[in-house]
Amino acid sequence: MKRIALLDILRGFAIIGTLGTNIWIFAYLGDLNLVFGNALEPWWSSGDRLLQTIMLILVNGKFLGMLTLLFGAGMELKRQKAVREGYTWPGVYIWSCALLLLDGLLHYILVMEYDVLMSYAITGMIVSLIIHRSRRFILVMMWLAGSIHVIGVTGITALLAFESGAALNGMDTITQLYAAGTWWEQVMFRLNHFGFFRAESIAIIPLNVFLFLLGAMFMRTGVFSNDESGRLKRRKLMIAGLGIGIPLNLLLLIPGGIMDLWVRYISAPVLTLGYLGIIAYGMEKGIFDRLFQRFGEIGKMALSCYILQNIIASILFYGWGLRFGGRPSSLYILLIWAGICLLLMIFSHLWLRFYPLGPVEWLWRKLSISPVSKVTSRDTSI
Repeated sequence: MKRIALLDILRGFAIIGTLGTNIWIFAYLGDLNLVFGNALEPWWSSGDRLLQTIMLILVNGKFLGMLTLLFGAGMELKRQKAVREGYTWPGVYIWSCALLLLDGLLHYILVMEYDVLMSYAITGMIVSLIIHRSRRFILVMMWLAGSIHVIGVTGITALLAFESGAALNGMDTITQLYAAGTWWEQVMFRLNHFGFFRAESIAIIPLNVFLFLLGAMFMRTGVFSNDESGRLKRRKLMIAGLGIGIPLNLLLLIPGGIMDLWVRYISAPVLTLGYLGIIAYGMEKGIFDRLFQRFGEIGKMALSCYILQNIIASILFYGWGLRFGGRPSSLYILLIWAGICLLLMIFSHLWLRFYPLGPVEWLWRKLSISPVSKVTSRDTSI
């Protein structure tokens, strides 16, 4: 099957964009109070805080939403392939999800406590049992998952509003560990606090289910198609996503971080649709064509680049590495983010000149042939 260039480019933007959020967590040594909802330093208190807030308005949750949506689109492509080739769905796709769960677990233990791959793996298993059903059934499941998510996040936001200035406990312990602890001590800390750090991955499953199914429906209805119908649909998404998403995401400016959770998990996915339309429009018009090609190369090696960018950030900021973490300026953090992005572009460009797949993707291809499907040897990579 011929690759869809737009999907690779969108995936590349999504990988870089998720780092745009995670880089602050690395830089502040895991102290979420310094990243989200810091009531002691409102956004107007300094130019440094304003720059951080602007960056979070632009990236926080938006590209994670895009990555989630693209997972759903990729699943639909594999379902269509299963139909064409006449094998059972979900079949070996469950095996792929199991591999993703293992990959995410290793990434969580060895690299970063806020890994999203485990959540995607569980979501993939759930959605794979829905995606082959009727359009009506899919829409009902989307409505159900979306309603559960919105009600839950809105309820938590309302509770936070009654505790203005509330902060997460235990952040000092985490920052001390990442400032001075060894890599192995950090590994053991993640293992010992598995439930605490994995709570978000479980909580966002309803949102993931909704976005997976939305991505699948977009693929099914031709949103990603390279024709006039696809372009028209993407323009409508761009207008609606920006028109509704921008005002909703400006709620991040409300003092005290009261709306931070609501913005990240409800407002952000709306703006994601606007970003999808803008990126697609830029590709169609050939704007920054070479730059878009580099993003497409990152997208082809998305899993490798996602893991690599977190390893690089760990080395740069943590105590066992170069010790850049703590309270660096926002400009300094953004420069490091830009530097990592450039490294990923160079790495993916050079790698793909010699190999058709990224290193993790190559290993994934080898392992994704499940014990029960080796006879057919079909590609089941995610």
